[in-house]
Amino acid sequence: MKALVFHGPGQTSWQDVPDPAVKDAADAVVRVDAVTICGTDLHIVKGDVPEVAPGTVLGHEAVGEVVETGGEVRGVRPGDRVLVSCISACGRCGFCRENRYGQCRGGGGWVLGHLIDGTQAEYVRVPFADLSVHPLPAAVPGEDAVLLADIFPTAYEVGVLNGRVRPGDTVVVVGAGPIGLATVATAQLFTPGRIIAVDLAESRLEAARRMGADATVNAAEDPEALVRDLTDGLGADVVVEAVGVPEAFELCTRMVRPGGHVANVGVHGKPAALHLEDLWIKDVTITTGLVDTHSTPLLLRMTAAGRLPAGRELVTHRFELGQMSEAYDVFSRAADTGALKVVLGGPRHDEVRAA
Repeated sequence: MKALVFHGPGQTSWQDVPDPAVKDAADAVVRVDAVTICGTDLHIVKGDVPEVAPGTVLGHEAVGEVVETGGEVRGVRPGDRVLVSCISACGRCGFCRENRYGQCRGGGGWVLGHLIDGTQAEYVRVPFADLSVHPLPAAVPGEDAVLLADIFPTAYEVGVLNGRVRPGDTVVVVGAGPIGLATVATAQLFTPGRIIAVDLAESRLEAARRMGADATVNAAEDPEALVRDLTDGLGADVVVEAVGVPEAFELCTRMVRPGGHVANVGVHGKPAALHLEDLWIKDVTITTGLVDTHSTPLLLRMTAAGRLPAGRELVTHRFELGQMSEAYDVFSRAADTGALKVVLGGPRHDEVRAA
């Protein structure tokens, strides 16, 4: 089969690799119909994730069809159309029993495209299939479903739930990329008083307004002042960091109110200063986290019911599966191309849309 292989920092190629096969009785092999590229994939290509060995097939999000299963798999069977989650879960370790699948110690966690071959390929082997793939309702197109492999559960769990968004809250989302936009969308499920989006790109601020942000501000135009003005000087109840750079995290800690929450979602490759000289007295809660994807079934049901934005709101570019190099180039130059999410591949089944 063809797959995108990582060969070291700055080096990838779309090349022939051996077809995957069932190695463990809990495995499933999925024929990939649609994949997307994550910001974390860009970090890997840059060399920021040294655990990824040269020769690894990249990618951790996909929609496809099950073609083979191991003897212990009960939840899916060949022919089923499924969502491949970015997180694999053994279901037996202590963390999995707490629904903290991202911290799985039984061979799961974030392994696809990280510790084992991933989804940016024509086929992928998925370990622990009963907890790591999800049958797709016919009413959910692949382009919508692939957004539920990572960005929506990440935004919802690590941003909104960890941030303890409540009705009436002022919520600030720093970073209006795909994760930030998904945070804006899912924060609305808790009826906050207002949502403020912060970014440097006007196109992304416009997207945030389409997704439901009540106010937007360019990061270069003193967002702290806007938050002070809108909160009578108090600060935001919840601030979500969705960029992954030190300046963004430090900005978040300056905009949160006493007793508020800072939820860090961004993937950081450099140290960020924690200004305890200012924060120690403010009763601020700071959370970090890797997504667990325990919310994926819920988000799937909400998507099928039309309660979450569809792919047409976030997918800006579409490619054939073999156009990996072009897709990576467009996604990596988002400031120039306006890319939010790119999707490669396409449906191989007739899809039914709910009225």
